[in-house]
Amino acid sequence: MVYETGNPTVDDALERVLAGERLDRTDGLALMAQPVEPLAEAGATVRDRFGDGTVDACSIVNAKAGNCAEDCGFCAQSVHFDTGIDTYDFLGPEKILEAAKRAERDGAQRFGIVVAEKGVSRKHRPEEWAEVLESIRLVRDECDLEIDASLGILTEREAAILAEEGINHYNHNIETSPRYFPEIVDTHSFEDRVETLEIAKEAGMDLCAGVILGMGETPTDRVEAAIALQEIGISSLPVNVLNPVEGTPLAERDVEITTEEIVKTVAVYKLLHPDSRVRLTGGREVNLAPEEQHLPLEAGADGLLTGDYLTTEGQSPGEDIEIVERAGLEPNREVNEFDPEAVKARHDGSTDSTRSEGAGDSGPTTGAEPSDD
Repeated sequence: MVYETGNPTVDDALERVLAGERLDRTDGLALMAQPVEPLAEAGATVRDRFGDGTVDACSIVNAKAGNCAEDCGFCAQSVHFDTGIDTYDFLGPEKILEAAKRAERDGAQRFGIVVAEKGVSRKHRPEEWAEVLESIRLVRDECDLEIDASLGILTEREAAILAEEGINHYNHNIETSPRYFPEIVDTHSFEDRVETLEIAKEAGMDLCAGVILGMGETPTDRVEAAIALQEIGISSLPVNVLNPVEGTPLAERDVEITTEEIVKTVAVYKLLHPDSRVRLTGGREVNLAPEEQHLPLEAGADGLLTGDYLTTEGQSPGEDIEIVERAGLEPNREVNEFDPEAVKARHDGSTDSTRSEGAGDSGPTTGAEPSDD
């Protein structure tokens, strides 16, 4: 069957993707210059061909907040910036399990343990490392969830241990293109991030690595980031949109991103990564109106980060399910066989009174992503 959008550039790329060809940088740049409508149609076609018709939901817990020594310009948890957030040490296994059980009730398929620091060190902080491992075991034994982690840089031995303990995806976002990365972070390099991803992959973990849109990057930077992720080899690509937090350097920049740019980027990413889940994560509620949030799903996205972010609140899981259904899709229930109607009923017309410190939070204060900073 031939799929056509009526746009020759998009149709040529779509035909090649459906035939199993991997698009390159030149293709990505050409696609980014096309109108959003044919791109969205093509992205959805690729999603339907290579996916299962579902939207996969993940949730994360901010297991250790603030006082991070890194200076990522989007992140309110950096010690370099005065953002006024609450800080706390590692929550401990029982609170991590509490957050995981809540995520399970709310329909998440995977649950990520996130620590805001350069890296959880087995050598330098053995007690914290032991608590991380105990948390993983508790969630693994008591919940029907895939367990992910975002713990910063890793040694080869640390990565091997995490893989042995059952970590499914390791998250370590590249944030933006290699060219633009130094405009956002000074204390570590783009190459440092790639090295950790390679170590995690070599240990046997799948990779979740993505970007933050709206930080002042160009469309070319967005393509360059996607090509870098092709070379790394990922299975989940979180697309975050900056939600600037007062006190961070990026809050001082006068940068806006339109709905069209978000939808177009999602579609191009799906064409460049047909076998990966393109996941809508932090900042979507702030940068997209409620009546627009289904549009990236209609353009090929097939994953969501549901619930709260690391230091900012998200919308309810019930609302997320309604957005998925509005896009003509259904929630993934392969790992966690939950009842979508029960989730919607539980959250209908009320805030989640079960939230507690650190539990259920998920993405940098930028509203950006399950972050490793």
